[in-house]
Amino acid sequence: MDNNQTEISTLGEFGLIDRLTKDFPLKNDSSKVGVGDDAAVLSYGDKDVLVTTDLLLEGIHFDLRYVPLKHLGYKAAVVNFSDIYAMNGTPRQITVSLGVSSRFTVEHIDALYSGIRLACEIYGVDLVGGDTSASVTGLVISITCIGDVEKDKAVFRSGAQPTDLICVSGDLGAAYMGLQLLERENKVAAESGNKDFQPDFAGKEYIIERQLKPEARRDIIQMLAKEGIRPTAMMDVSDGLSSELLHICKDSGVGCRVYEDRIPIDYQTAVMAEELNMNLVMTAMNGGEDYELLFTVPLVDKEKIEKLNGVSMIGYVTKPELGAAMVSRDGGEIPIRAQGWNAFTSETES
Repeated sequence: MDNNQTEISTLGEFGLIDRLTKDFPLKNDSSKVGVGDDAAVLSYGDKDVLVTTDLLLEGIHFDLRYVPLKHLGYKAAVVNFSDIYAMNGTPRQITVSLGVSSRFTVEHIDALYSGIRLACEIYGVDLVGGDTSASVTGLVISITCIGDVEKDKAVFRSGAQPTDLICVSGDLGAAYMGLQLLERENKVAAESGNKDFQPDFAGKEYIIERQLKPEARRDIIQMLAKEGIRPTAMMDVSDGLSSELLHICKDSGVGCRVYEDRIPIDYQTAVMAEELNMNLVMTAMNGGEDYELLFTVPLVDKEKIEKLNGVSMIGYVTKPELGAAMVSRDGGEIPIRAQGWNAFTSETES
Protein backbone atom coordinates (compact mmCIF):
# COMPACT_ATOMS: atom_id res chain seq x y z
CA MET A 1 0.00 0.00 0.00
CA ASP A 2 1.18 3.56 -0.77
CA ASN A 3 2.68 5.15 2.36
CA ASN A 4 0.48 8.21 1.77
CA GLN A 5 -2.69 6.12 1.96
CA THR A 6 -4.66 5.69 5.18
CA GLU A 7 -6.16 2.39 6.26
CA ILE A 8 -9.88 2.77 6.93
CA SER A 9 -9.49 0.86 10.22
CA THR A 10 -7.49 3.76 11.66
CA LEU A 11 -10.62 5.94 11.60
CA GLY A 12 -13.24 3.42 12.59
CA GLU A 13 -16.86 3.47 11.38
CA PHE A 14 -17.94 6.72 13.02
CA GLY A 15 -14.68 8.47 12.29
CA LEU A 16 -15.06 7.56 8.64
CA ILE A 17 -18.67 8.80 8.59
CA ASP A 18 -17.63 12.08 10.19
CA ARG A 19 -14.83 12.54 7.67
CA LEU A 20 -17.01 11.80 4.65
CA THR A 21 -20.03 13.87 5.67
CA LYS A 22 -18.53 16.98 7.29
CA ASP A 23 -18.63 18.95 4.02
CA PHE A 24 -22.36 18.43 3.39
CA PRO A 25 -24.13 21.50 4.88
CA LEU A 26 -27.94 21.27 4.88
CA LYS A 27 -29.54 23.47 2.21
CA ASN A 28 -33.24 22.52 2.39
CA ASP A 29 -35.66 23.71 5.08
CA SER A 30 -37.18 20.22 5.08
CA SER A 31 -33.87 18.75 6.31
CA LYS A 32 -34.30 19.35 10.05
CA VAL A 33 -31.68 16.83 11.27
CA GLY A 34 -29.11 15.18 9.02
CA VAL A 35 -26.16 12.88 9.68
CA GLY A 36 -25.21 12.32 13.32
CA ASP A 37 -28.31 10.98 15.05
CA ASP A 38 -30.13 7.64 14.88
CA ALA A 39 -32.29 8.90 12.02
CA ALA A 40 -32.66 11.92 9.79
CA VAL A 41 -35.63 14.21 10.46
CA LEU A 42 -37.45 15.60 7.42
CA SER A 43 -40.34 18.03 7.56
CA TYR A 44 -42.92 18.24 4.77
CA GLY A 45 -46.12 20.23 4.73
CA ASP A 46 -48.42 20.32 1.72
CA LYS A 47 -46.26 18.20 -0.58
CA ASP A 48 -46.12 14.52 -1.46
CA VAL A 49 -42.92 12.68 -0.56
CA LEU A 50 -41.06 10.62 -3.16
CA VAL A 51 -38.53 7.91 -2.24
CA THR A 52 -36.32 5.88 -4.57
CA THR A 53 -33.31 3.66 -4.01
CA ASP A 54 -30.59 2.17 -6.19
CA LEU A 55 -28.02 -0.58 -5.57
CA LEU A 56 -24.72 -0.67 -7.47
CA LEU A 57 -22.42 -3.70 -7.26
CA GLU A 58 -18.82 -3.84 -8.43
CA GLY A 59 -18.49 -6.28 -11.31
CA ILE A 60 -22.19 -6.02 -12.16
CA HIS A 61 -22.93 -2.31 -12.53
CA PHE A 62 -19.44 -0.83 -12.77
CA ASP A 63 -15.83 -1.81 -13.44
CA LEU A 64 -13.18 0.12 -11.54
CA ARG A 65 -10.56 -0.71 -14.15
CA TYR A 66 -11.90 2.18 -16.18
CA VAL A 67 -14.41 3.98 -13.98
CA PRO A 68 -12.81 6.66 -11.74
CA LEU A 69 -14.19 6.63 -8.20
CA LYS A 70 -15.15 10.32 -8.32
CA HIS A 71 -17.18 9.72 -11.50
CA LEU A 72 -18.76 6.66 -9.91
CA GLY A 73 -19.87 8.66 -6.88
CA TYR A 74 -21.34 11.37 -9.07
CA LYS A 75 -23.20 8.89 -11.27
CA ALA A 76 -24.48 6.87 -8.29
CA ALA A 77 -26.13 10.00 -6.90
CA VAL A 78 -27.40 11.41 -10.18
CA VAL A 79 -29.21 8.25 -11.27
CA ASN A 80 -31.29 8.49 -8.10
CA PHE A 81 -32.04 12.16 -8.73
CA SER A 82 -33.18 11.15 -12.20
CA ASP A 83 -35.82 8.81 -10.74
CA ILE A 84 -37.27 11.66 -8.69
CA TYR A 85 -37.36 14.01 -11.68
CA ALA A 86 -39.08 11.25 -13.66
CA MET A 87 -41.92 11.48 -11.15
CA ASN A 88 -42.15 15.25 -11.82
CA GLY A 89 -40.58 15.89 -8.42
CA THR A 90 -37.51 17.53 -6.90
CA PRO A 91 -34.80 15.52 -5.09
CA ARG A 92 -34.10 16.87 -1.60
CA GLN A 93 -32.11 14.33 0.46
CA ILE A 94 -30.05 11.17 0.00
CA THR A 95 -28.68 8.49 2.29
CA VAL A 96 -25.56 6.61 1.18
CA SER A 97 -24.64 3.11 2.34
CA LEU A 98 -21.40 1.40 1.39
CA GLY A 99 -19.98 -2.11 1.52
CA VAL A 100 -16.18 -1.75 1.34
CA SER A 101 -13.58 -4.48 0.92
CA SER A 102 -10.11 -4.34 2.46
CA ARG A 103 -8.41 -3.27 -0.77
CA PHE A 104 -9.95 0.20 -0.47
CA THR A 105 -8.27 2.97 1.51
CA VAL A 106 -9.72 6.08 3.11
CA GLU A 107 -8.49 8.11 0.12
CA HIS A 108 -10.39 5.81 -2.25
CA ILE A 109 -13.62 6.44 -0.35
CA ASP A 110 -12.80 10.15 -0.20
CA ALA A 111 -12.66 10.17 -3.99
CA LEU A 112 -16.02 8.38 -4.23
CA TYR A 113 -17.62 10.87 -1.85
CA SER A 114 -16.11 13.84 -3.69
CA GLY A 115 -18.26 12.80 -6.66
CA ILE A 116 -21.33 12.40 -4.47
CA ARG A 117 -20.64 15.81 -2.93
CA LEU A 118 -20.34 17.46 -6.36
CA ALA A 119 -23.66 15.97 -7.45
CA CYS A 120 -25.32 17.18 -4.25
CA GLU A 121 -23.92 20.69 -4.76
CA ILE A 122 -25.04 20.92 -8.39
CA TYR A 123 -28.55 19.58 -7.79
CA GLY A 124 -29.13 21.13 -4.37
CA VAL A 125 -29.54 17.84 -2.50
CA ASP A 126 -28.66 17.11 1.14
CA LEU A 127 -26.78 14.04 2.38
CA VAL A 128 -28.65 13.10 5.58
CA GLY A 129 -27.45 9.64 6.53
CA GLY A 130 -26.26 6.19 5.53
CA ASP A 131 -24.26 3.20 6.71
CA THR A 132 -20.94 1.48 6.08
CA SER A 133 -19.97 -2.16 6.33
CA ALA A 134 -17.14 -4.48 5.41
CA SER A 135 -17.59 -6.40 2.15
CA VAL A 136 -15.98 -9.51 0.69
CA THR A 137 -17.33 -8.86 -2.81
CA GLY A 138 -15.69 -5.53 -3.64
CA LEU A 139 -17.47 -2.20 -3.52
CA VAL A 140 -21.23 -2.00 -2.92
CA ILE A 141 -23.10 1.30 -3.10
CA SER A 142 -26.69 1.78 -2.04
CA ILE A 143 -28.27 5.22 -2.30
CA THR A 144 -31.77 6.20 -1.24
CA CYS A 145 -33.14 9.52 -2.45
CA ILE A 146 -36.06 11.40 -0.94
CA GLY A 147 -37.84 14.09 -2.94
CA ASP A 148 -41.06 15.99 -3.01
CA VAL A 149 -43.72 17.05 -5.48
CA GLU A 150 -46.75 19.28 -5.14
CA LYS A 151 -49.86 17.47 -4.00
CA ASP A 152 -51.39 15.40 -6.80
CA LYS A 153 -48.75 16.59 -9.31
CA ALA A 154 -46.69 13.38 -9.40
CA VAL A 155 -46.50 11.77 -12.83
CA PHE A 156 -46.63 7.96 -13.02
CA ARG A 157 -46.05 5.39 -15.74
CA SER A 158 -49.75 4.61 -15.79
CA GLY A 159 -51.37 7.75 -17.19
CA ALA A 160 -50.77 7.53 -20.94
CA GLN A 161 -53.87 7.69 -23.15
CA PRO A 162 -54.45 6.81 -26.83
CA THR A 163 -53.52 9.75 -29.14
CA ASP A 164 -51.00 11.11 -26.60
CA LEU A 165 -47.68 12.12 -28.12
CA ILE A 166 -44.55 10.19 -27.09
CA CYS A 167 -41.57 12.43 -26.38
CA VAL A 168 -37.99 11.93 -25.26
CA SER A 169 -35.32 14.38 -24.13
CA GLY A 170 -31.78 14.58 -25.45
CA ASP A 171 -30.34 11.75 -27.51
CA LEU A 172 -30.13 7.99 -27.05
CA GLY A 173 -27.48 5.29 -27.29
CA ALA A 174 -24.50 7.48 -26.38
CA ALA A 175 -23.95 6.00 -22.91
CA TYR A 176 -23.95 2.45 -24.27
CA MET A 177 -21.50 3.39 -27.02
CA GLY A 178 -19.32 5.05 -24.39
CA LEU A 179 -19.32 1.79 -22.44
CA GLN A 180 -18.36 -0.17 -25.56
CA LEU A 181 -15.45 2.21 -26.19
CA LEU A 182 -14.23 1.97 -22.59
CA GLU A 183 -14.36 -1.81 -22.69
CA ARG A 184 -12.56 -1.92 -26.05
CA GLU A 185 -9.72 0.32 -24.90
CA ASN A 186 -9.43 -1.57 -21.60
CA LYS A 187 -9.06 -4.82 -23.55
CA VAL A 188 -6.44 -3.29 -25.84
CA ALA A 189 -4.52 -2.01 -22.81
CA ALA A 190 -4.56 -5.44 -21.17
CA GLU A 191 -3.39 -7.16 -24.34
CA SER A 192 -0.60 -4.64 -24.95
CA GLY A 193 0.98 -5.20 -21.55
CA ASN A 194 2.11 -1.57 -21.66
CA LYS A 195 1.61 0.16 -18.31
CA ASP A 196 1.85 3.54 -20.05
CA PHE A 197 -0.86 2.70 -22.59
CA GLN A 198 -3.03 5.70 -23.43
CA PRO A 199 -6.60 4.98 -24.56
CA ASP A 200 -7.80 6.57 -27.79
CA PHE A 201 -10.81 8.72 -26.95
CA ALA A 202 -10.13 11.49 -29.47
CA GLY A 203 -13.33 12.73 -31.06
CA LYS A 204 -15.43 10.55 -28.75
CA GLU A 205 -15.39 12.61 -25.58
CA TYR A 206 -19.17 13.05 -25.57
CA ILE A 207 -20.03 9.36 -25.44
CA ILE A 208 -17.40 8.78 -22.72
CA GLU A 209 -18.93 11.55 -20.62
CA ARG A 210 -22.43 10.17 -21.19
CA GLN A 211 -21.31 6.85 -19.70
CA LEU A 212 -19.11 8.11 -16.86
CA LYS A 213 -20.88 11.33 -15.89
CA PRO A 214 -24.56 11.33 -16.86
CA GLU A 215 -26.83 14.19 -15.87
CA ALA A 216 -30.40 14.09 -14.55
CA ARG A 217 -32.77 16.16 -16.70
CA ARG A 218 -33.86 18.74 -14.14
CA ASP A 219 -33.87 21.28 -16.96
CA ILE A 220 -36.58 19.40 -18.85
CA ILE A 221 -38.84 19.23 -15.78
CA GLN A 222 -38.39 22.96 -15.25
CA MET A 223 -39.05 23.65 -18.92
CA LEU A 224 -42.26 21.61 -18.94
CA ALA A 225 -43.50 23.38 -15.82
CA LYS A 226 -42.72 26.80 -17.29
CA GLU A 227 -44.72 25.96 -20.43
CA GLY A 228 -47.63 24.58 -18.41
CA ILE A 229 -47.17 21.05 -19.77
CA ARG A 230 -47.94 18.18 -17.42
CA PRO A 231 -46.98 14.79 -18.87
CA THR A 232 -49.59 12.06 -18.63
CA ALA A 233 -46.89 9.40 -18.06
CA MET A 234 -43.14 9.61 -17.56
CA MET A 235 -40.03 7.63 -16.63
CA ASP A 236 -36.32 7.92 -17.15
CA VAL A 237 -34.45 5.90 -19.75
CA SER A 238 -32.17 3.74 -17.61
CA ASP A 239 -32.68 0.27 -19.11
CA GLY A 240 -33.19 1.30 -22.75
CA LEU A 241 -35.98 3.03 -24.69
CA SER A 242 -37.60 -0.26 -25.75
CA SER A 243 -37.89 -1.47 -22.18
CA GLU A 244 -39.23 1.85 -20.90
CA LEU A 245 -41.83 2.11 -23.69
CA LEU A 246 -43.11 -1.33 -22.78
CA HIS A 247 -43.30 -0.35 -19.11
CA ILE A 248 -45.49 2.64 -19.95
CA CYS A 249 -47.63 0.60 -22.33
CA LYS A 250 -48.16 -2.14 -19.76
CA ASP A 251 -48.84 0.16 -16.81
CA SER A 252 -51.12 2.47 -18.83
CA GLY A 253 -52.91 -0.33 -20.68
CA VAL A 254 -52.06 1.10 -24.11
CA GLY A 255 -50.04 0.42 -27.25
CA CYS A 256 -47.59 2.68 -29.07
CA ARG A 257 -45.95 3.56 -32.37
CA VAL A 258 -42.54 5.18 -32.52
CA TYR A 259 -40.76 6.16 -35.71
CA GLU A 260 -37.27 4.95 -36.51
CA ASP A 261 -36.29 8.20 -38.21
CA ARG A 262 -37.35 10.28 -35.21
CA ILE A 263 -35.14 8.55 -32.62
CA PRO A 264 -32.60 11.24 -31.58
CA ILE A 265 -29.01 10.04 -32.00
CA ASP A 266 -25.75 11.98 -31.62
CA TYR A 267 -23.10 11.95 -34.33
CA GLN A 268 -20.44 10.41 -32.06
CA THR A 269 -22.86 7.59 -31.23
CA ALA A 270 -23.36 6.90 -34.94
CA VAL A 271 -19.61 6.91 -35.63
CA MET A 272 -18.91 4.47 -32.78
CA ALA A 273 -21.69 2.13 -33.84
CA GLU A 274 -20.27 2.06 -37.37
CA GLU A 275 -16.76 1.33 -36.03
CA LEU A 276 -18.11 -1.61 -34.05
CA ASN A 277 -20.42 -2.76 -36.84
CA MET A 278 -23.46 -2.42 -34.58
CA ASN A 279 -27.01 -1.53 -35.64
CA LEU A 280 -27.37 2.13 -34.76
CA VAL A 281 -31.13 2.21 -34.16
CA MET A 282 -31.07 -0.94 -32.04
CA THR A 283 -28.25 0.63 -30.02
CA ALA A 284 -30.38 3.72 -29.41
CA MET A 285 -33.46 1.64 -28.58
CA ASN A 286 -31.79 -0.83 -26.26
CA GLY A 287 -28.55 0.67 -24.95
CA GLY A 288 -29.68 2.04 -21.60
CA GLU A 289 -28.07 4.39 -19.04
CA ASP A 290 -28.96 7.50 -21.02
CA TYR A 291 -31.05 8.86 -18.11
CA GLU A 292 -33.11 10.93 -20.51
CA LEU A 293 -36.81 11.46 -19.82
CA LEU A 294 -39.42 9.52 -21.78
CA PHE A 295 -42.87 11.04 -21.42
CA THR A 296 -46.28 11.31 -23.03
CA VAL A 297 -48.36 14.47 -23.41
CA PRO A 298 -51.88 15.18 -24.70
CA LEU A 299 -52.13 15.94 -28.41
CA VAL A 300 -53.27 19.49 -27.60
CA ASP A 301 -49.75 20.22 -26.30
CA LYS A 302 -48.13 19.49 -29.68
CA GLU A 303 -47.35 23.13 -30.52
CA LYS A 304 -45.85 23.73 -27.07
CA ILE A 305 -43.63 20.65 -27.35
CA GLU A 306 -42.42 21.69 -30.81
CA LYS A 307 -41.00 24.88 -29.30
CA LEU A 308 -38.91 23.09 -26.66
CA ASN A 309 -35.20 22.69 -27.28
CA GLY A 310 -33.84 19.23 -26.53
CA VAL A 311 -37.17 17.40 -26.79
CA SER A 312 -38.11 15.09 -29.67
CA MET A 313 -41.57 13.80 -30.52
CA ILE A 314 -40.93 10.22 -31.55
CA GLY A 315 -44.40 8.70 -31.84
CA TYR A 316 -47.84 8.38 -30.34
CA VAL A 317 -49.88 6.23 -27.97
CA THR A 318 -52.39 3.78 -29.47
CA LYS A 319 -55.14 1.51 -28.27
CA PRO A 320 -53.76 -1.56 -26.48
CA GLU A 321 -54.88 -4.06 -29.14
CA LEU A 322 -52.46 -2.47 -31.63
CA GLY A 323 -49.48 -3.44 -29.49
CA ALA A 324 -46.09 -1.70 -29.36
CA ALA A 325 -44.11 -1.28 -32.56
CA MET A 326 -41.45 0.83 -34.26
CA VAL A 327 -42.29 2.13 -37.72
CA SER A 328 -39.25 1.66 -39.96
CA ARG A 329 -38.07 4.11 -42.61
CA ASP A 330 -39.83 2.06 -45.31
CA GLY A 331 -43.13 2.12 -43.40
CA GLY A 332 -42.94 -1.43 -42.04
CA GLU A 333 -43.68 -2.19 -38.39
CA ILE A 334 -41.21 -3.93 -36.09
CA PRO A 335 -42.56 -5.20 -32.75
CA ILE A 336 -40.80 -3.59 -29.80
CA ARG A 337 -39.14 -6.06 -27.46
CA ALA A 338 -37.40 -5.41 -24.16
CA GLN A 339 -33.72 -5.91 -24.95
CA GLY A 340 -32.27 -3.51 -22.43
CA TRP A 341 -30.12 -4.05 -19.35
CA ASN A 342 -30.93 -7.03 -17.13
CA ALA A 343 -28.50 -7.61 -14.27
CA PHE A 344 -29.87 -11.09 -13.56
CA THR A 345 -29.04 -12.52 -16.98
CA SER A 346 -26.35 -10.82 -19.00
CA GLU A 347 -25.70 -7.38 -20.38
CA THR A 348 -28.96 -7.35 -22.32
CA GLU A 349 -32.06 -9.44 -22.39
CA SER A 350 -33.77 -10.67 -25.50
